[in-house]
Amino acid sequence: MTRSAPSVLEDLLRSRVPGIVTVEPTTGGLAALAGIATRREAPPVFVKTFAEPPADDVFAAEAEGLAALRDTGVATPEVILADRELLVLSVLHPRPRSETFWEQLAHVLAHLHTSTVHHRFGWHRDNWLGRRRQVNGWHDDGFAFFAQHRLLRWLGERRVEAALDHADRAALERLCHRLPDLLPDRPACLTHGDLWMQNIMATSDGRPALIDPAVSYMWAEVDLAHVWSTAPPPEAHRFFTTYAELTSLDAGWRDRMPIIQLRQHLAVLAQFDDDWGAAGQIRTTVAPFRTRS
Repeated sequence: MTRSAPSVLEDLLRSRVPGIVTVEPTTGGLAALAGIATRREAPPVFVKTFAEPPADDVFAAEAEGLAALRDTGVATPEVILADRELLVLSVLHPRPRSETFWEQLAHVLAHLHTSTVHHRFGWHRDNWLGRRRQVNGWHDDGFAFFAQHRLLRWLGERRVEAALDHADRAALERLCHRLPDLLPDRPACLTHGDLWMQNIMATSDGRPALIDPAVSYMWAEVDLAHVWSTAPPPEAHRFFTTYAELTSLDAGWRDRMPIIQLRQHLAVLAQFDDDWGAAGQIRTTVAPFRTRS
């Protein structure tokens, strides 16, 4: 019989964190079991585990990513515990529905990207994107790094092989060869790496805060594409305008978003039975690179 997320989390917490009273499940995440734990005479905490941890270092890598972002001035939750089975964080709050919040986020993300320019692409260790390892290492060539470690690495995954036919996969490979013609040559910078809507939250005083990173030094537009492509609310329109002003982003950035977001569509396709339209998005983006009979 499958145990509920709260019961699994309570068992893990009781031997690690004193004063646990109850755990209420949270929604929004896709890969992990998560909840809010109330404690006797202490603030509540956010807790996360996997039904089957993909590796011993999954939460250590996430905690390191949070620390790397925090060191640049990005608000992140406090890491209370990170071990093989469990991650315990301070509780953040839902983001407010205001244009001011999104303008603040534009300033936060622009500062992150412009203050961390790096001469190489990658990260000093592998980390995790959901339940799959994000292969990093160091690379001098951003196009080669993106092609090998962010796009083509997904082609061997079972669900990807089932969803994309040979022509689709060949078209993706041709697109990868064309990346220097399709995208501008930009430097690497520290990126959150998994910046979809559910990972944008707020501090107790309403400032933007980020969770669940898959950090690496990569093109800044990896983060921009994720925000753009995961149904931002209407009040987020000022985010894109403000970010473009702060970073001198060229007017053609929207045209590049489908290519850069291929990485996330492939990751979703690889990990979940419901791909939320990812396979269709991939086919549409690679269609110009299919051979004509």
